[in-house]
Amino acid sequence: MFVTALLFANLASTPTAAPEGKTVRVLTYNLHHCEGTDGKLDLERIAKVITDVKPDVVALQEVDRNTTRTKKVDQAAELGKLTKLKVAFGKAIDLQGGEYGQAILSRSELTGMKVHTLPAKKGQETRIVLETHVELGGGLPPLTFLGTHFQHDNAATREEQAAKVNELFGALNGPALLAGDLNAPPDSPPLQTLGQKWTVATVAGQKFPTIPSDVPRQQIDFVLFRPATQFKVVEVKVIEEKIASDHRPVLVVLEWVGKK
Repeated sequence: MFVTALLFANLASTPTAAPEGKTVRVLTYNLHHCEGTDGKLDLERIAKVITDVKPDVVALQEVDRNTTRTKKVDQAAELGKLTKLKVAFGKAIDLQGGEYGQAILSRSELTGMKVHTLPAKKGQETRIVLETHVELGGGLPPLTFLGTHFQHDNAATREEQAAKVNELFGALNGPALLAGDLNAPPDSPPLQTLGQKWTVATVAGQKFPTIPSDVPRQQIDFVLFRPATQFKVVEVKVIEEKIASDHRPVLVVLEWVGKK
């Protein structure tokens, strides 16, 4: 199943025309709490990166909410205002008098928000999946949209986290999108595990490096989808932004080819 899914994504990743209204523009972006490689905190700069690509749904990682280091700003809420998108925030940990975690932005209302804790070893930072549901309209069905951020310093934990994602969401009846910083390259065991249930929009053999942002050499940021037969990859693009964060964002445009 994994090989078939990857072949599908590989063949579909070149830009093609798609019927208007039946596509969904998905962005994933690790924000580094909006601190750029120049050391500046700049939410407006991040917001412009997001709005420039006109996304329908966005998965954001490393988002601060009312922490000391980011001047007690609710970054999720502020980015929602700046981008004029709906917002949901999911806490992973308490940090510096506030919270730290992930956010999802959407041009349509987000419902059914839920935070799922992923497996971790003693002493590791808590990692989560942020679950939301969205109806974008047009020719698209209701979607489950998931944002996640896997463990950065332990390969075995990442594999456990990938398996947990499959356990939680690998048997969903409706279409689902998964986006985030997986801290693992395309041909790694966590991606192979996810590939049992999901299709990766960017795969080994294609070059979509996202880190480090100044001269990216490796891809660890991904968009995945299921079911494989009901989406077609129209376009994949790493946004050329070198300063706003230590990651570059990834934009994936998917066409819905299934029945609504």
